[in-house]
Amino acid sequence: MMYGFGWGPGLGWIFMILFWGIVIVGIVVMARWVSEGRSGKTEPRERTAMEILKERYARGEIESEEFEKKSRDLDR
Repeated sequence: MMYGFGWGPGLGWIFMILFWGIVIVGIVVMARWVSEGRSGKTEPRERTAMEILKERYARGEIESEEFEKKSRDLDR
């Protein structure tokens, strides 16, 4: 009888390579997932009222007098 001989022990090294390959790929995927969270790829921050006011003035939606008045109101 051929106990322990055949396909099982002969292919053991293939399963070892597959196991370590899966472990390495898992570590790489987790490292990328963690680094994406820290790299600023999160939701964009909300604009401040002053930024919106400056954009409206730059686009010509409001006049300089209105810009100055609203700017003073926001600085209070």
